[in-house]
Amino acid sequence: MKAKDIEKAKKEALMMYEKAHIVLTDDEKENIEIADFGLNDFYNTGLSLVTYVNTKNCCAKEMVLHPYQTCPEHKHAPIKEINYNGKEETFRVRYGKVYLYVEGKPAEKVSGRIVDKHYTVFHEIELNAGQQYTLYPDTWHWFQAGKDGAVISEFSTASYDECDYFRNPDIERIPTIE
Repeated sequence: MKAKDIEKAKKEALMMYEKAHIVLTDDEKENIEIADFGLNDFYNTGLSLVTYVNTKNCCAKEMVLHPYQTCPEHKHAPIKEINYNGKEETFRVRYGKVYLYVEGKPAEKVSGRIVDKHYTVFHEIELNAGQQYTLYPDTWHWFQAGKDGAVISEFSTASYDECDYFRNPDIERIPTIE
């Protein structure tokens, strides 16, 4: 992404955090991560996030999804070399609506918008503000905001985002700034 587009996305994320009454420090505001997953289609496939803490034992993040924006299908698998069991994570919606898709019986009708051919799990869990769901390690999942966008708190075991597995082979998890 271009630096000017990242700054624009950061300002928009800040407005969403304010809607959800999420208070951030100046450092956190400055360090909002804008992830376009290397696809250069941020408003369809992307995510804005603040990481509060990420240690070998736990991680806490605040994520923003714009209306109908999708975090693409991925999983947090074990990594034997570092004795990592994979990430267990709980999503709690603070603002808006999120459609979470996980392994399991597919929904008869998918509420989310399927962005490309790299989506394979369609067991739908609708999460509204105040609701939460826990995902266990090595579970394929993806999620998408509803029409008003969403703010999601994530509480998890250690996070190694750079090691996530994505269905779409073109995805690059760590952002590249032009």
